[in-house]
Amino acid sequence: MKKFDGVIFDMDGLLFDTEMIYYQSSQKIADIMGFTYTKELYLEFLGVSDEEVQENYHRIFEAHGKEKVEEFIQRSYADTLAAFKAGQVPMKPGVIELLDYLEENNIPKIVASSNVRPAIELLLGNAGISDRFQQIVSAEDVSRAKPDPEIFQKAAGLLGTKPEKTLVLEDSSHGVNAAYAAGIPVIMIPDLLQPDEELKVKTLKVLNSLNDVPTYLSI
Repeated sequence: MKKFDGVIFDMDGLLFDTEMIYYQSSQKIADIMGFTYTKELYLEFLGVSDEEVQENYHRIFEAHGKEKVEEFIQRSYADTLAAFKAGQVPMKPGVIELLDYLEENNIPKIVASSNVRPAIELLLGNAGISDRFQQIVSAEDVSRAKPDPEIFQKAAGLLGTKPEKTLVLEDSSHGVNAAYAAGIPVIMIPDLLQPDEELKVKTLKVLNSLNDVPTYLSI
């Protein structure tokens, strides 16, 4: 068995199938407001903080005016939050099985997400898995978003584990690059975007699903 003393989970696109909900909400509001928005634009900022996404939206849609861009952001977020509160966000396959496996092997777990804490707590709570993680590191807890390594460095510090004995689970390129920069081994489970060869070499392994992680760790 490959031995790790702690595991750091990303959330969006890894624990929960949220990315399509974010995209669909943004696309719906953009269409209503007459913004030229595409899935490709959404994917360009996959895995970065809300703050950075918003800064880029203000830059890209500058011609609409600051107030209109802010309205687009707020209405998109409200639409997403409504879906979250309605329990419309499914967990990714293998979440419960992996949590069970880690607990059976006494390996502590932490969530380190670029999302804001209220959204993280809402999703974990609705899924009934809040108490299965020791702590949460959110966007509010760091000054620099992924691909900066700060969030994973902080998470490892809270776990009390050495970087090389910690494992990150990620779905995005920004997350993989952040883990790599932190010197923490990372397994990638791609969500909306597949890794290129340059990204693959930064990972311990690229797996199809969280269902595959226990088997990989057991070998």
